[in-house]
Amino acid sequence: MSRVGRVRAETGAGWRSFVRRRTAVFFTFFFPVILIVIFGALVRTDPTGDGLFTEPAAYYVPGYLAVVVLFTPFSRMGSEVARHREGNRFEKLATTPLTRKEWLLAQTVVNAVIIGLASLLILGLVIALTGASIVFSPLLVAYVLVGVSCFCGIGAMLGSYTDSQDGAIAASNAIGLPLLFLSETFIAVEQLPEWFGPFVNLSPLTYFARGVRAATYPEAGTPAVAGIDPAVANLAILAALAVVAFAIGARSIPRTD
Repeated sequence: MSRVGRVRAETGAGWRSFVRRRTAVFFTFFFPVILIVIFGALVRTDPTGDGLFTEPAAYYVPGYLAVVVLFTPFSRMGSEVARHREGNRFEKLATTPLTRKEWLLAQTVVNAVIIGLASLLILGLVIALTGASIVFSPLLVAYVLVGVSCFCGIGAMLGSYTDSQDGAIAASNAIGLPLLFLSETFIAVEQLPEWFGPFVNLSPLTYFARGVRAATYPEAGTPAVAGIDPAVANLAILAALAVVAFAIGARSIPRTD
């Protein structure tokens, strides 16, 4: 079987495994919906006030998308790798032609489909519930795909270095929650302590948020990077980080356990 055939077969198996878990399917789509309802429809934004959620609704679109682009790969890949380790499945995988990179690529494709569908739902709800006026840029698709690849690689690392599924999920939440709120998604860098500002640039999610905001809400005035359009420049940075994260994630996956 060719490499494409192996990846296609593993992708199909991963998709069937996901849809059989009804609880996972439900919460994958339910969690971001709840956030939009709470922060978008109930709390609402107040562009004339101070504190949190003072920007127009369109400003927070990257944050809502980041919920699924970040948490779904973290939790699914972390628990999937940990589950395979506990069941000695990587030992069996080592006896097949399927490589660790191909296995991770297949899982990334499954996550990309899931998150793509969830992102469409999120955009529809944000527009319907908050009245956000956004630009539908083709770069949105690229950002979702590259973001998923990056965080699937990190999720694979979490699953490889924790000792159980529970540990992988706990690590995903412990890392994901700070990243979600400290990566220029819902909280602008100006609202953080001055000393913390440089640390924001260490988060891959920051470049996702900045780039998506530049592509969908130009009025936000996202600064250019070295004179390059911020929507393009941040995508290039995120893509470079995704390549590194995917490579390290694939290498972290054990051959045997």
